[in-house]
Amino acid sequence: MVSSHLQDAMTCTAEQLRRAAYSDNTRLAYNKAWKRFQQFCDNQEIEPEAASSDDIVNFFIWLSSLRKRNSDQKLSSGTLRLYRSALNWCFTEKDIESPASAVRVTDVLGGLSRIRNDSPRRVKALREYDISAMLESCSDTLFGLRDSGIISLGFAAALRRSELCSLKMEDVNFISSDRIILTIRQSKTDQQGNGQMIAVLEGKSIRPVTRLHTWIEKTNLLHGYLFQTFRKGGHLSGKPLNHSEIPRIVKKYAEKIGLSPVDYSGHSLRAGFVTSAAVHHARLDKIMEVTRHRNPATVLQYIRDASVFEDHAGAKFL
Repeated sequence: MVSSHLQDAMTCTAEQLRRAAYSDNTRLAYNKAWKRFQQFCDNQEIEPEAASSDDIVNFFIWLSSLRKRNSDQKLSSGTLRLYRSALNWCFTEKDIESPASAVRVTDVLGGLSRIRNDSPRRVKALREYDISAMLESCSDTLFGLRDSGIISLGFAAALRRSELCSLKMEDVNFISSDRIILTIRQSKTDQQGNGQMIAVLEGKSIRPVTRLHTWIEKTNLLHGYLFQTFRKGGHLSGKPLNHSEIPRIVKKYAEKIGLSPVDYSGHSLRAGFVTSAAVHHARLDKIMEVTRHRNPATVLQYIRDASVFEDHAGAKFL
């Protein structure tokens, strides 16, 4: 028979392990979605925990009519699917069979996507010459040095915006004056947090190693997050950048060099590395070493985009 003390310890550990299955960002997104569902239910005079699949359907029809903040664009199908995952998770957390998992909900989401003719938005990739120009436009201020480090490292290591924001000083190992080993503690393809290593080269124009050295020296950064927000007076806050800051930074410098900021986002750095590597005939396996993609088909899409006119079938007769 298990003692009460041991039972308490086992329960505590199980709860901690269960909660560790989801990242903090995922939990924040799910909780935000649940609050919006609660608001909908309040307006409809429905108890959220007692909602039926019909109520869930009506929620998604209402949700699909909303527009993004400060934008004329409606919420994407991807956002609606995120809300569904959030509802499923929240109902499960409450030990309630989720009405959001019903087949009719699946059909309605599919119908909404088809009626709206949704297709995944693909931002443009930033090529190596775009990145060089953007880096040239970064100022010598602390803000400029930070942004220079973000852009150069985000491109050279093909990082996701969440990975950039989560990097800490202990994750950066300066092997030599022209080489870095980055440790990514947790990522989209490593939810268990086993850690992934990325080799980063200095190169001749992007020079992420030098730019990081400069950023660290100018801020006397010894520990904590590699890229931080600033307090008044230009002092580091100790707090990491929010994920939304990465696309803002990319758009800012893309516009500075004459590109349309609407076409670019934080993912343009990662997509840019793959595209540039493909144009310069890097091997697929070596590209995947940096990007850590699991599925070669994802990488091949960028490669096809980059080489669509190379060896064109009509080149000999058009």
